[in-house]
Amino acid sequence: MSPAERSIHAQFTASIPENYDRYLGPVIFDPYARDLAGRLPNEAERILETACGTGIVTKRLLEAVPAGSSIVATDLNAAMLEHAHASIGEDRRLTWQVADMGALTYPDGSFGAYVCQFGLMFVPDKDAALREARRVLASGGSLLLSVWDRIDRNSFAAIAHEVISEFFPSDPPTFYQIPFSLHDRAAMRGMLEAAGFVDVRDKVLRFESTAASAEGFARGLVEGNPVSLEIQNRGGSLEEVGQALAERLRARLGDHPVSVPIQAIVFEATAGPARPS
Repeated sequence: MSPAERSIHAQFTASIPENYDRYLGPVIFDPYARDLAGRLPNEAERILETACGTGIVTKRLLEAVPAGSSIVATDLNAAMLEHAHASIGEDRRLTWQVADMGALTYPDGSFGAYVCQFGLMFVPDKDAALREARRVLASGGSLLLSVWDRIDRNSFAAIAHEVISEFFPSDPPTFYQIPFSLHDRAAMRGMLEAAGFVDVRDKVLRFESTAASAEGFARGLVEGNPVSLEIQNRGGSLEEVGQALAERLRARLGDHPVSVPIQAIVFEATAGPARPS
């Protein structure tokens, strides 16, 4: 992937946060957010969330943590954080910060738990991001991390990639290749262990979700992530692509509601002994 493509894939700006939160959040992200928050250890008093996006996991973490705990919710994209802050509002337990999960500025051992849902796939240096996760955790701290399983086990994304590619057969947008690129469970366990984590565990989670309408879900899949920028950069029409995708979703997954099977992998691990710097 070229640096230009990588830059586009990170641009969750303009109307993308709103469409992401409204049309995709309840369907493909919140089921896993609820599960991830339910895995948070009761003793975790200071929690770091990276790649928090529009605050879908953040909201569930706030429901799960006791009054004395604190959460630092971070994202690389200020527009996503602004949307999340506006959606959740003020909470004395919660701090919002723009941060790069591959180069965190927090001191060593600052947190008791580290949470990241569907963010690691977008980081250029994934090993560095995992080392940073271990560094900011206290020894014995907990890591909760989720990634999507293969794209062919997430039909909504396979259909979206198929339809969008048909509009640009000689130069198809590459965005939908990114979120589903870390499905190798053994490789992920190895990366976590190399970063200094122990007791690494993983579990495949499949949910049967629903979207209210094919039209709305298609809008989220086209205009709720940076694939919209790739389409526009190639001279395409978001409305035309969205209509074609809605028709394909309706034909394969139904409508009012749309049946959306989703599959991801959640990793849990413990921060091992601190390594000499």
